Parts: sequence; C-alpha cells; structure tokens
Amino acid sequence: MGIYARRPWRLLGQLTADISVVAWGIIWWFVGRFVDGAVRAVAVPARRTAETASSMGAEFRTAASQAGAVPVIGDQLRRPFDGAADSLGGLAASVLAQAASIERLATIVGWLVFIIPVAIVVAIWLPNRVRFFVRARAAQLFIDSAADLDLFALRAMATQPMQVLARISSDPVSAWRRGDTEVISQLAGVELKRVGLKPPPAADLRPSPPSVGSSGNYPPAGRR
Repeated sequence: MGIYARRPWRLLGQLTADISVVAWGIIWWFVGRFVDGAVRAVAVPARRTAETASSMGAEFRTAASQAGAVPVIGDQLRRPFDGAADSLGGLAASVLAQAASIERLATIVGWLVFIIPVAIVVAIWLPNRVRFFVRARAAQLFIDSAADLDLFALRAMATQPMQVLARISSDPVSAWRRGDTEVISQLAGVELKRVGLKPPPAADLRPSPPSVGSSGNYPPAGRR
C-alpha cells in the first residue's frame, strides 16, 4: 500500500492537496526571498556610506603621511589629518556594523515570512496524510491476508452512519449473520472506500458467513 488512495476521486483529492501544499511552499519561498531582498536593500546606502568614509580616511592618512614628511613641523601638521582619518575610520566601522545588523534582520524576517505560513498549512495537511497512510496500510494488511470481507463489513456496521447502512439493507446485522454475500460486500465496500481502498476482485475475496459453535449459526434471540 502506497501513500495514495486507490480510488480515483480520493486519489485526485490527495494529489490536489499535495500539489497545493508544494505550490504554497514555493510561493512563500519567493515571498520570503523578496522580503529578504527588500529589507537587505536598506543596508545598501549604509555600506556605500561606509565605503566613502573609508576612502576619505585613506586619503587623510595619505595627506598625514605627506605632512609628516615636512621637516621640524611635520608632526604638528599631520595631527589634524590623523584625527580626521581616525574619525572617518570609526564612522565607517559603525556604519558597517549597522549594515550587518540590517542584513541579519533581513535574513530572519525572510525566513519567518516563509516558515510561518508554510508551517501552518503543513500542520493541517501532514497529520491527515499520516493518518490515512497508517489506516490504509493496516486495512491493506487484512485485505492481503484473508479472503474475507466480514471484518470490514463489521467495522462498517460499527462506524458508518445509520442512513448509510439503511441504504444497503433494512437489517444489515441479520443479513451479515445469514452470510448475505451481496450485503456483506456492500458494507465492506463502504468501509474500504472510507480508507481509500478498492475492494479486491470477487474471485479473490469471497465473503463468508460468521460461525458460532459447531452449528455455524447464531442462536435465535431469547434462546440459549
């Protein structure tokens, strides 16, 4: 038994749901990347400012070196240039740190925009798919191991709504006790449909009436 139903309409619904979940994830992936890029774009001017400040700082350091080469007063001449270069260097470092913070925020926001809506849909979709797989796999084991639909007919009588049973037989319990193969097959078919399985070919699975004791029949009500 695979992860999909064998009934066409149930299979179509499962495929539609699975493809929709995948498409939902892809859409929100691109939305998340867009948000990431939009927030990250805020850091671009900051990085340009940092580059400009670094470039100006380098020019001031060059000027400081040239001023320091002047005899006698070189040290005094270079001090203002060194001070300006240091200030610009500090400004560049501060702006780069802010740009890095913006880019980290962009990454976090982008992932959150992707993960939150996808996680909500997966939290609804995945348990249903797992339940179907577990239920259908268990049902398939019974179908594969016993040429008998009685178990599914019994389960149908225990779980299906009364109006569904009434459409099959006015007295499904008595029909099951008599071993009415047509009623048993219909009851089993309803239950198999619920778990997404097709009834095996009639030649493979033939319903057999339940037996109690040596007589093979249930005792009439009120007699022991």
